[in-house]
Amino acid sequence: MKIIRSPREMQVFAESERLRGLRIVLVPTMGYFHEGHLNLMREGRKRGDCLAVSIYVNPAQFAPTEDFESYPRDFERDRKLAEEVGVDVIFSPDNSEMYPEGYQTYVEVEGVTGNLCGISRPRFFRGVATVCAKLFHIVKPHVAVFGKKDFQQLVTIKRMVRDLNMDIEILGVSTTRESDGLAMSSRNVYLTAEERGSALSLSRALRIANDRYEKGERDAALILQQVREFISAHPSARIDYAKICDAETIKDVRKIEGEAVLALAVWIGKTRLIDNHLFGEPLDV
Repeated sequence: MKIIRSPREMQVFAESERLRGLRIVLVPTMGYFHEGHLNLMREGRKRGDCLAVSIYVNPAQFAPTEDFESYPRDFERDRKLAEEVGVDVIFSPDNSEMYPEGYQTYVEVEGVTGNLCGISRPRFFRGVATVCAKLFHIVKPHVAVFGKKDFQQLVTIKRMVRDLNMDIEILGVSTTRESDGLAMSSRNVYLTAEERGSALSLSRALRIANDRYEKGERDAALILQQVREFISAHPSARIDYAKICDAETIKDVRKIEGEAVLALAVWIGKTRLIDNHLFGEPLDV
């Protein structure tokens, strides 16, 4: 397994793989791998010949008050896990390589970023779109694999790729969960034992909403009322948002008619967790 730090070296390597007729698959990550990351890599392994993983905690998507400095990092552990899964190359650049002095170019995706995390984290999607565009140009993948847990992010990247005519397939993979239903996240390590119990309110709220949907309820407000009441009853839980949105436009819906997603962002103590469910799809919680 190769480890590459320089964007130029990564581009040269990627171009040589393409010239050999190999299909490159990229799994973009911020590192501190859990089973969810590894499942993305396993899915990526099936989709091409050269599996690349980026490890980069992107400062452009963090606000000054957020956890950029404290975000968990362990490159050596990540390296071993990636090698065990069969990754061919890790691209892990420094900030000075990705945002050199004088950097001033950013990608902004409008519309689909205006709701949910776009309200509470207003600089987040500009940073995500920018770093993904850079990674796509550096790693030159035919396919990029993302988790559906970050649903709005997935929609945003698909929109950017479509709008900018990028020659790349974007693949979304189902959320990987702990045995108790908690969506896997690198930030789960922040939770205390008591907070973890409250964190389960997210996945259980999804189940409550899905049960109402399967029984024929289509009024978004009625479903959301029950979801919010359930989550708010848990200690340390503070709802950032709980909304039902159109799955393509990410606009709020009053009635569930087409494809719709229930999206949650909840503060459990000092940790902000997200989860979601696309109505009509199986829910394994």
